[in-house]
Amino acid sequence: MTTTASPDLVADLHLSEEMKKGSMIEHEQAENSEFMAELLAGRINEAGYIAYLQRLRVVYDALEQASRALADDAQVALVHDPALERVVAIDADLAHWSARTGAEVRPLDSVAADAYAARLAEAASWGGLVVAHHYTRYLGDLSGGQAIGRILDRAFELDGEGIAMYAFDLDVATKPYKDGYRARLDAIGETLSADDRARIVDEVRVAFRLNHDLFAELGGLIDDFRR
Repeated sequence: MTTTASPDLVADLHLSEEMKKGSMIEHEQAENSEFMAELLAGRINEAGYIAYLQRLRVVYDALEQASRALADDAQVALVHDPALERVVAIDADLAHWSARTGAEVRPLDSVAADAYAARLAEAASWGGLVVAHHYTRYLGDLSGGQAIGRILDRAFELDGEGIAMYAFDLDVATKPYKDGYRARLDAIGETLSADDRARIVDEVRVAFRLNHDLFAELGGLIDDFRR
């Protein structure tokens, strides 16, 4: 998968604004996928959610390896935060959902998740690319991801169990944390050329496309996953 610089970026925008505005189409395409629509409507069953979590584990494992490897990089250091890491939480949730269903979690065979992980490994060649994926996943978890957690809690009467994925132990409340994160993105942007900022925005687009591919793969199994 290749990217090209984006000529339509507005030069006077902060990097966080460029990332949001420049990836809006891809973001909406991922959000509007059939699987995500059914998940947000509370119509995905336990097997479907386990399949989703398994794919997320592959993605977060690759992202967190890349983030830790570049933790001292000038750009990654501004956003890297161990409190954001999700693999341990996902493992706890998979154990919960496996026990809940009485079904063993089988090894995952996912072309989409593997492609996403491969792209994350490639991204470790430059800190700005890791920042693009870091932003796409973790800001999503701290925003729309919170709604997913509430929907699951209500739909399955979980009483807070099995949704550790969406529970963050942060030093501050979610909104000021996100505001501070965006400010750090903007600080990164101030050190970069227009071409490098465009490269980051293009990688955010790639990240949303990879998410869309993951949802499309799950959508191909939707008949098995509806409640």
